[in-house]
Amino acid sequence: MNSKAAVLITGASSGIGAVYADRFAKRGHALVLVARDRVRMEELAQRLRQENGVTVELLPADLTDSDGLARVEARLRDDSRIGILVNNAGTAAHGGFLDQAPDDVAQLISLNTTALTRLASAVAPRLAREGAGAIVNIGSVVGLAPELGMSVYGATKAFALFLTQGLHVELGPRGVYVQAVLPAATRTEIWAKSGRDVDSLPAVMEVGELVDAALAGFDARETITIPSLPKVEQWTSFEAARKAMVPNFLQVHAAERYRQGS
Repeated sequence: MNSKAAVLITGASSGIGAVYADRFAKRGHALVLVARDRVRMEELAQRLRQENGVTVELLPADLTDSDGLARVEARLRDDSRIGILVNNAGTAAHGGFLDQAPDDVAQLISLNTTALTRLASAVAPRLAREGAGAIVNIGSVVGLAPELGMSVYGATKAFALFLTQGLHVELGPRGVYVQAVLPAATRTEIWAKSGRDVDSLPAVMEVGELVDAALAGFDARETITIPSLPKVEQWTSFEAARKAMVPNFLQVHAAERYRQGS
């Protein structure tokens, strides 16, 4: 009997999600694949079953639709076999903030933050009770770099990063591993969907290399994995500087620079 936890992967019909499915199948995990495109998921599932002899179930759902999201939440709450959630589903929007219609912005936020949070919320209590399991949130380096000019998309990815760090603090002591993966430009369909030519970018990572690096971070139990960052010391210094500020936030009075001349 296979004692490995099943893995539920969102956005699993293509790109990063499909490669995560391939890699976890190769590791012998049963899979639950979530995406809107049932046909592509069926093709992927058939190949993974044949190549790896694992169980692959499909859960077609639009995570921006309340009914679709509710079905996936229920599966995460109720299926005790699922021990790993890969929160990969996400989207981007055409143009800059001034070009984006409010409805498009709302749709982006719904998928990239609301669905991600609700799915984590659905599975976390059960994993905490069991004292095991993992939640992987796919973020982006754009969440650290407003200079890249993807304001709303970047804000949703900053949310994913902060949520991961917060859940690490809350759930880590309960035995639940939480990881944020922050890709840089990766060769997936999100670029065409957002109206950008991926080949015009100065550096693009292949999706297989991205996921393999992310899983190396997963195996090492990193909280934050940035596959494209050459020197991990830059991240550790960034984190150390952030943490050094925290005690200084807790003051009775405003900082002296804001009180001069008062």
